[in-house]
Amino acid sequence: VQDAYSIRCAPQVHGASRDALRYIQEKLEIEMNAATDNPLIFAAEDRVISGGNFHGQPIALAMDHLAISASELASISERRTERLVNPSLNEKLPPFLAKDGGVQSGFMIAQYTAAAVVSENKSLAHPASVDSIPSSGNQEDHVSMGTIAARKANQIVLNAYSVIAIELLCAAQAADFRGPEKLGKGTKWMYDRCREHVSFMDEDRVLSDDIRVMAEWMRKTNVREAIASVVPIV
Repeated sequence: VQDAYSIRCAPQVHGASRDALRYIQEKLEIEMNAATDNPLIFAAEDRVISGGNFHGQPIALAMDHLAISASELASISERRTERLVNPSLNEKLPPFLAKDGGVQSGFMIAQYTAAAVVSENKSLAHPASVDSIPSSGNQEDHVSMGTIAARKANQIVLNAYSVIAIELLCAAQAADFRGPEKLGKGTKWMYDRCREHVSFMDEDRVLSDDIRVMAEWMRKTNVREAIASVVPIV
């Protein structure tokens, strides 16, 4: 009767991550332009004040937020990939999107990969900023662990690109079975870009290079801006 949440609630899930990215960008820009000196020197007043502007908590929280937001985008993407390859859910598309089912595996292993990476993201998404181990004779008794948060967030973002690349490859394969001419303007633009880089999989092949190519293309391309030139985006 109703579409699964991964389809029906995509605007809400994607929108929440989009809102989070706006917040994260704002905090990064503030901190990049902030004074982190310690102590603060006020020569005109002959004052030296030891403060804490160097503390990494604003960045640590933002990076943990980035990790969670990107992890969720990958998570919902993998669920849509599962619906594309699962013959019980894909509305009469070939099982695993294989041209010769039973003989070929199609995108079965690609979905395995997406599931494994999403599972890894769940572990990495545990917030680093909630941890603190005192140092310097207990003088530095509450630290942000911001560098750990940033490194984990970076890995999750890279992982998310791969998961979304897998969904894109599966979606393009499904479109070829149904007829890409039926796609809307925006989805047709995305399909064409995918096919410029990766061909239809008419028989099993190693997909790691295809996934890497599409992930790298997305990292280098402002997809939203490019699609907006075809279909206005609010």
